[in-house]
Amino acid sequence: MKSHYQFTKQQRSGIFLLVLLIVAVYGIYFFVDFDSKHQSSQNDSSELIAFQNEIDSLKKVELENRKPKIYPFNPNFITDYKGYSLGMSQEEINRLLAFREKDQWINSVAQFQTVTQVSDSLLNKISPYFKFPNWVTNPKPRNSFQSYSNSYSNSPKTYDQKIDLNTATVEQLRKVNGIGEALSKRIIDYRNKYKGGFIADVQLSEIWGLSPEVIERVLQQFTVKTPRQIETFNLNTATIDQLVRIPHIDYEIAGKIIEERTLRDGFKSLDDLTKVEDFPLNKIEIIKLYLQL
Repeated sequence: MKSHYQFTKQQRSGIFLLVLLIVAVYGIYFFVDFDSKHQSSQNDSSELIAFQNEIDSLKKVELENRKPKIYPFNPNFITDYKGYSLGMSQEEINRLLAFREKDQWINSVAQFQTVTQVSDSLLNKISPYFKFPNWVTNPKPRNSFQSYSNSYSNSPKTYDQKIDLNTATVEQLRKVNGIGEALSKRIIDYRNKYKGGFIADVQLSEIWGLSPEVIERVLQQFTVKTPRQIETFNLNTATIDQLVRIPHIDYEIAGKIIEERTLRDGFKSLDDLTKVEDFPLNKIEIIKLYLQL
C-alpha cells in the first residue's frame, strides 16, 4: 500500500501540472460563452446574406435603368424608326403612314389597332404610352370672333372708303350705332397703349364692352390700314422665353405648346394650336399675329 502513495519528485510535479490543466479546462468551460460566439457567427452570416441581397437588388435596378425608356407619345406621329423601336413590323408602319397621308387622325387605341392591324400582345404593351390630346374627347368651342369675321366681305364700304382705325377720332367712332362716349374712349385708350396702335382688326375683340355685333358695325366703317410693326416668332423653333413675350401666353401654356410641338414633330398650321391643352382659344387670333411658320 505504501508503494501506491509514495511518489518521486518528478511524479509529484506531473500530478500538479495535471491538476492545473484540469482546473484550467473547467475554468474555460464555465467562464467562456461558446453560445455567444456561435450566435455571433450566425449574425455575421445573416449580415452577409442581407448585403448580398442588397447588391442583387441594385444590380436589378441598374439593369432596369439600362433598358430603353418609352415616353408618352401621340401614335399619329409614329415614324419608321419609332415604329421599329416599338416592335411594329414594316407592314404595320406602312398602314399607319398611308392612313395619315389621307389627312386622317387616329383618336383611340381601338382605331390604332384597326388601322395598323397590330397584335393584341403588342397593343397591350405600347398602348399605355399613347397620349391623345384633350381636344379629342373634350372639344372646346371655337373662337367667337369667327362668328363675325366672315361678314367683312359684306361690309357696305370698300377698303379704300374705310377710315384707318389707327387715325380714327372719338367723334368718328361715336357715329357707329352702339358706340358711345365710353366705348369710343376705350378704343382710343387701347390704341394708345402701344406705339403704332393696332396691329389688326381682330384686336377690337380685346376691348371690354364691345360685343361681336358692335364690332361688326365698326368694321363696316373702319379697318387697320397702317398696322403696328411687331416681332414675330417661328412656331416650330420658338423657345419658351420667346413664346411668353406673346400676349396671353404664360410659361405654363408655352411649355404645353412645346410639348405638343414635340409630339407632332412640328406644327403644320397655326390652327394646330387649338389642340394644345388649356390653350386660350378665345385669344388665338391675337396670338397668331405674333407667329409664323
